[in-house]
Amino acid sequence: MVKHQPLQVYEKQVFVSFVTGIYGCRWKRYQRSHDDSSKWECAWLVLLFISFLLLLFWAYFWLVAHNDYNQFNWLLYNRSGEWRDDTVLILAYSAVGFSYISFLMILACFHISLGQQLNLYWVHKVGVLATLLTTISGMVTVDDVWREEWAIVLISLQSTAPFLHLGALAVFTAVGWLVAGHLIRRERSNFQVMVLLIYVVLLLVIYLAPLTFSCPCVMDRHALAPRPEVIGRRGAPMLAPENTMVSFNRALQQGVTSLQTDVTISEDGVPFLMRDATLRRTTDVSKVFPGRQHDDASSFNWTDIRTLNAGLWFLESDPYWTAGSLTAKERGRVGNQTVCLLVEMLRLAARANRSVLLNVRRPPPQHPRHRSFLMDTIWAVQRAGIPQKRVTWTPDTERGRTRGPQQTAGEKLSPDEMRQRGISSVTLHYSQASRRDIQEYLANNVSVTIYPVNQAWLYSLLWCSGVPSVSSDAPQDLRKVPYPIWLMSQSAYCFIWIASDLVSIAVVLVLFSFQKWKMSGMQSYNPEQIMLSAVTRRASRDVNVMKEKLIFSEINSELNSTEDLSLNPENGYASYSCSGLGH
Repeated sequence: MVKHQPLQVYEKQVFVSFVTGIYGCRWKRYQRSHDDSSKWECAWLVLLFISFLLLLFWAYFWLVAHNDYNQFNWLLYNRSGEWRDDTVLILAYSAVGFSYISFLMILACFHISLGQQLNLYWVHKVGVLATLLTTISGMVTVDDVWREEWAIVLISLQSTAPFLHLGALAVFTAVGWLVAGHLIRRERSNFQVMVLLIYVVLLLVIYLAPLTFSCPCVMDRHALAPRPEVIGRRGAPMLAPENTMVSFNRALQQGVTSLQTDVTISEDGVPFLMRDATLRRTTDVSKVFPGRQHDDASSFNWTDIRTLNAGLWFLESDPYWTAGSLTAKERGRVGNQTVCLLVEMLRLAARANRSVLLNVRRPPPQHPRHRSFLMDTIWAVQRAGIPQKRVTWTPDTERGRTRGPQQTAGEKLSPDEMRQRGISSVTLHYSQASRRDIQEYLANNVSVTIYPVNQAWLYSLLWCSGVPSVSSDAPQDLRKVPYPIWLMSQSAYCFIWIASDLVSIAVVLVLFSFQKWKMSGMQSYNPEQIMLSAVTRRASRDVNVMKEKLIFSEINSELNSTEDLSLNPENGYASYSCSGLGH
């Protein structure tokens, strides 16, 4: 009687079962296949990779855009009329989506490394597609609402590029293991040559990428400029309601050298502090004056404005997620704030011997103070008793050389044009001032102030660029930055760059050599040896894979002439049918 013997005994491979189960919902080991993945599944892998790259960029954008979260919410408020913190939902989606897609990418890499057939489960396909469409929709929305914020990505690269380079170098070096395995396990083809060529080109691009970097903090520490002065932008709005007396007091406690505020003129000619065009966001005008919450702030007289509460909104909306850290006493003080007079703030600055930067908003044409608002502001400065040399304001296009406080340009002008206008300082958004512009202004004795600077990395970057002062919503955070986050000499950076490239080259060569040696050992098995060792239970996984392939090739060559392999008494071999295979 012929005794049938299985060709291979499967070992329990818990890790492989886990990988294939999570990725493709294939939990039984007999359902695993070492055949090449279908083109459809390869297409889904490409889609997964694209989703990963987009989410990586999306997460990085919102990480560096943390400097301007309040500005984003303020823009949405001006569009919708309702204040809400949409960054919470965006950050939650970014964290969940990026974690999910990254996990699938890791599982896909394990599939490739283990030689398993890719078979993404339909639930994951839906998840990948939904994540991709949501991310694209988010980018389109940001481009529509907040297009100017894309500039922060390029600016942040001046600080993060050296570290991103090392991270990309480590990732692409590790990918060499997968590329080597894919090239060596299969017969050579045009596709494999293309894969190798793409991998080598990308490695060369990463190796040479630092040649394109322009990092201000790669410099000699002896050339570092003095620490930039910090201006309290609307006081300390993360610690107290913006443009209130308690906010300015908190800013002075944090060691600011100047105070910056927004000035609006009331209907009866009284300058008061208000950022928005209306009073509805930062006061209780909708309760005190129902029906007038959409009226321009300058259309109210000072008597009516003084009756409004300008602090409760801060406790209710918590725009910077800091209201919860206030004590009961601080909450009581914050909740009783009123709209601040310009004179009150100027007197506080005079007592503290601090300078002031004013952004004066011109009233609408029909306003009774439309032409005299500058004189109203100058009168308030004189009444406060603060020296006019300590007061700087942003000039209006029709203001010309109005006598009184110093003027600062609120737009990028050439040094010659500023000299003609008699302006010696400029206040610019961080996206408008390149390192070259800053150096040109300083060389022409023009003082530069950059706003808004709320994160330590941006403060450090501007410090290395030589900026003398910054305007910040978070003076309490910048106070904790006594030195740039990182500072490196050119020679030290070149050494790290070249050394990391050489280490990467050595590791890639070792990976390719090891994969070739590993597969050459498997190829030394012949069909007779594999048949004799078919019942060995401790065979390695790669040897088992090679056994399957060799046995399948032997059987398939014979199936062209007969359906079964019959027993040959002279040679002593047993008969095996296709139904007896381990799958």
